Amino acid sequence: MSPTRRNLLKGLAGSTALPALPFLGAFAALQAQQALAANGATTLVDSPYGPIAPVKDLATGLPLLQLPAGFTYKSFGWRGDLMTDGKTCPGGHDGMGVVLSRKVGRSTELVLVRNHEIGGTSPSNFLDAPAVYDGGTVSTTTTNRFGGGTTNLLFRDGNWVSMTPSLGGTATNCAGGITPWGTWLTCEEVGSDAVSTAGKKHGYVFEVHSDPALTTGQPIKGMGRFAHEAAAVDPATGIVYQTEDSSGKSGFYRYIPDVKNGAPGTLAMGGVLQMAKVKGINNVNLATMPVDAKYELEWVTIAAPDANRGDAVGLSGVRITNAAGPFVQGWVQGAARMNRGEGIWYAEGKMYVMDTAGGAVQRGTIWELDLASQVLKCIYSSPSALVGNMGDNLTVSPRNAILICEDASTAATDAFGFGQRLMGLTGLGDAYIFAKNNINLTAAQLVGAGKLASLAGDGRGNEFCGACFDPTGRYLFVNIQTPGVTFAITGPWAKGPL
Repeated sequence: MSPTRRNLLKGLAGSTALPALPFLGAFAALQAQQALAANGATTLVDSPYGPIAPVKDLATGLPLLQLPAGFTYKSFGWRGDLMTDGKTCPGGHDGMGVVLSRKVGRSTELVLVRNHEIGGTSPSNFLDAPAVYDGGTVSTTTTNRFGGGTTNLLFRDGNWVSMTPSLGGTATNCAGGITPWGTWLTCEEVGSDAVSTAGKKHGYVFEVHSDPALTTGQPIKGMGRFAHEAAAVDPATGIVYQTEDSSGKSGFYRYIPDVKNGAPGTLAMGGVLQMAKVKGINNVNLATMPVDAKYELEWVTIAAPDANRGDAVGLSGVRITNAAGPFVQGWVQGAARMNRGEGIWYAEGKMYVMDTAGGAVQRGTIWELDLASQVLKCIYSSPSALVGNMGDNLTVSPRNAILICEDASTAATDAFGFGQRLMGLTGLGDAYIFAKNNINLTAAQLVGAGKLASLAGDGRGNEFCGACFDPTGRYLFVNIQTPGVTFAITGPWAKGPL
């Protein structure tokens, strides 16, 4: 069942208690919803795919993941592996997407673009890609260059083929999103007005092509400068929706491009940045809302997307300090905020948005935005670390089911042990454990597999990120950020909603 099906079922019980705010006395409704914030939370249920257990990687023979019976995987693109330019792959694997699927003779090739969430680091980690945004250093007192960027991965007929640098000189490339025209929007999660020795600021969105030679390395400044997390495009309108990860002062944005029929490069031709506001109520804190909370949105325009950070008093009288320039402009117009906006994904006329620290116990909520009606509804809220432990990136499978990548400071311990997890959602909106990080390796194991001995140790507490499916739904691609490795997972998907 789709996420929307879950809303219909839950709505029968929840809609009378939690109606859409614009149709009630606004402040009374808001107080009522806050009082009920602990109710209607998501529960942990048995996985339709069955219990998980350690499974050996088909590429290295190492037990890197716990998966349900029947699922297999191949790892690739480890930190320290050689890229096509002869240099070693950096770490910090994060957001990722499939940007191209093509037939080459009898073969099927997929091109993925993968982020590297690295800030100012040592010169050796600099991605010497065809496109480099900032070739300067963090400051005049250091030789550290900006190590973030992207690599392009080629996957052919179920096997990994190559890894090529595509963008360098960017900082803390966290998540991003695919476009309908076959490119990747990589987002810098930088909340600073600092200027490099080359005179460049960071906190922008960049467009990356499947062919690295076509990537310009120029920021799309109209999309705003803030701690970007993820982006997703509405294919019907070309509008790009964006999240911000800035604790307690995270806006939800959209960018309306001047060129509606998108193509590579059109977003950089100009557009209007806007921030979400709840219709009829100023400065709503969406972080505190329960399952089935529902709001109609309107949008306020951000006149200066590249503005510096500052303080602001909202129309509600609430003062916010040291916020990103776009957030400040939206807040003074009554815009809403999330706690920490993270993953966002488009599917079947809706956007699914993760607030990693939302909900009554700040373990994560998911919002569903109906693009036609602009109604935002909470469809998931974790009541505990066991049920859901601060989801970060998320994806929606071709069968229209949600998969969440966990990223908590302390991983959950459940019936399958300690470790970060991939959590699926049932059609009723409840969570189940699909996979678990099982990386706990010795130097000898790594050397035997041809990997860096320095990657040894217990890495089970490191986050999953960059989950995405190929267009057919046969392969799930996902990263574990540290030590830095990418997986292609396949198996009996039809046993469950994914």
